[in-house]
Amino acid sequence: MNAPGMAGIVVTLALAPWSLASAQSQPQTRGALKQLDSNWPQFRGPGARGVADGARLPDRWSATENIAWKTDLPGRGWSSPVVWGKSVFLATVVNRGVSEPPKTGLYLGGDRSQPATGIHEGWVYGLDLESGRVRWKEKVHEGQPSSPIHIKNSYASETPVTDGERVYFYFGNVGVFAHDLDGQLAWSKPMKPHRTRAGWGTASSPVLHGDRLYIVNDNEEASFLLALDKRTGREIWRVERDEKSNWSTPYVWQSGRRTEIVTPGSGKVRAYDPDGRELWSLQGMSGITIATPFAGDDLLYITSGFVASRLRPIYAIRPGASGDISLSPGQTSNASIAWCNPLAAPYNPSTLLYRDRLYVLHDRSLLAAYDAKSGAPLFERERIPQAGGFTASPWAADGRIYCLDEDGATFVFRAGDRFELLHVNRLAGDDMAMATPAVAGDRLLIRTAARLYCIAPSSPTRTP
Repeated sequence: MNAPGMAGIVVTLALAPWSLASAQSQPQTRGALKQLDSNWPQFRGPGARGVADGARLPDRWSATENIAWKTDLPGRGWSSPVVWGKSVFLATVVNRGVSEPPKTGLYLGGDRSQPATGIHEGWVYGLDLESGRVRWKEKVHEGQPSSPIHIKNSYASETPVTDGERVYFYFGNVGVFAHDLDGQLAWSKPMKPHRTRAGWGTASSPVLHGDRLYIVNDNEEASFLLALDKRTGREIWRVERDEKSNWSTPYVWQSGRRTEIVTPGSGKVRAYDPDGRELWSLQGMSGITIATPFAGDDLLYITSGFVASRLRPIYAIRPGASGDISLSPGQTSNASIAWCNPLAAPYNPSTLLYRDRLYVLHDRSLLAAYDAKSGAPLFERERIPQAGGFTASPWAADGRIYCLDEDGATFVFRAGDRFELLHVNRLAGDDMAMATPAVAGDRLLIRTAARLYCIAPSSPTRTP
């Protein structure tokens, strides 16, 4: 997913320290997929950008049109699928008992004071990209949750990450599970559970860089940034963070000659070097931070848009910063910050940088666009007609902007300086959608509450 939210659109993961179960022991419809095109290795794909130019995606589909296959999924999970070569990986949690169904469009009234009942099983999956067939699945933990979650949550909200050798599944308050691409468990590392704001749970996804796996866990008790050896799971270092609960996935920024681990927070944005030393910090965020940062054209884009906060900023940050780079009152730029719009950020969805424009999708069915270099508005908060709420982040391909609402409808816009809705693609009306899709070659993968859809050009529907 992507990121949970607060008091309603909160797609999080808050599991008890369940027992860790040991693991046991992979056609294109039109032409061959290139290996490079097939890889969507993390949340929002390469560079966490959500951009797939040259993907040759169809821009029209329905529950039956241009559906290559659809595979029903047990349980519930709002993490995104990831792809390497001809394999698709995802996670889910199955309740042996009865789960309260999720609800769309809810901001208030979704908190639950008690943990979910029943034994919950955490499963990780490897599927065939060509057919949707399940190649392998492994149960990695089971037990009864000790923490409640919001009604819109799942217990599998972190998106896995892969480097083509292993895929790393993270269940926030449970642990990390590293599997090879054939499903064999390489290592696992249990994680101590921590209390989160209002019992919403965790959702920040892991990221890979070099030989390390980075994890941020911002909570109400003991927030931290953790670096693990990706080969063994050994803890290399851990940095304590003066933060309360947030849900933003960290971003590894190779800016100029250095590498930075950027970690948004409600107290401060902090960037660390690969050894965990702080490089710079920035104050001036909203009360909750969810969206994932990313970089493009020598600027780093960070947003924080909690709907109940007076400050909801977008920042565009130059490389090479050091120390405290916070803006003074009344400022919208300084030596390290190219521009800031203090009231433009979305809540759950991450922003989208595409062809020199920054697109902002708001949860409450509004779309805006800004000049990415200057922050100048191109169009602001245009109402998306007949749309439900938005939790998934938008994506772009071949001159189109795609926005998936919670009812499974994708709104397709022409990329440009004005608001131009081209058409709407609707899946089954009863199939809730909050996970951010993945793109692999000419295939689009949309995860819903019930199933995973593979959309491809002129494909007959196939159900494995």
